[in-house]
Amino acid sequence: MKPNIDISDKNRGAVAELLNVLLADEYVLYTKTRNAHWNIEGNNFMELHKFFEGQYEAIDETIDSVAERVRSLGHYSLGSLKDFLEITHLSEDKELSDQKSALKALLESHETIICNCRKDLVTINDKYKDLGTADFITGIMEEHEKMAWMLRSYLA
Repeated sequence: MKPNIDISDKNRGAVAELLNVLLADEYVLYTKTRNAHWNIEGNNFMELHKFFEGQYEAIDETIDSVAERVRSLGHYSLGSLKDFLEITHLSEDKELSDQKSALKALLESHETIICNCRKDLVTINDKYKDLGTADFITGIMEEHEKMAWMLRSYLA
């Protein structure tokens, strides 16, 4: 049954596509953060190990929220790694054991998501008239801004 929420099928479909790209980005960032958590080395090991754990747990909650938002718009969420890797804005990092490199790689990924959220929320609000999803994306962007600030603070 289609949602009757005063947003056209075409607009809901376009918003769902943007959200699926965000979902792919979130999943790749989650994986990169897990990689850093598992493989980080150095004198701040335990602090960073726990720090990355907190970040990937927060990203995991975002992943679920984005997928559920797609479903609430009457569309299906992507769910395969193959699909995610085909549409993500992010690249995978093979090794994230060096502290400075790991922090920089994760920071760049968060900032990429922030920039894309900022662009998409304007499109979702202005072009597709989906104020709810624009607000939803704003909240996600703010969470990534906070995580980026924390990563940036380690690099200062």
